[in-house]
Amino acid sequence: MLKLLLLGIGLLLFFEGLLYFFLAGKLKSLFEQLSMVDPQKIKTISLMMLIIGACLIYFTFRLYGEL
Repeated sequence: MLKLLLLGIGLLLFFEGLLYFFLAGKLKSLFEQLSMVDPQKIKTISLMMLIIGACLIYFTFRLYGEL
């Protein structure tokens, strides 16, 4: 289980770093645009992402058993 958790954290950090690497020049304008978005929309999108992520984790363990 620890192996799977470390793999997940490693993949998260890898893709976060990749995203910031490719968007480094446009990061300021991206944050400015994000500050104009309604906070309720951001919360709604975040909640949907949480639910989808939890479902993926649940069904992965359900289908493949203990990894």
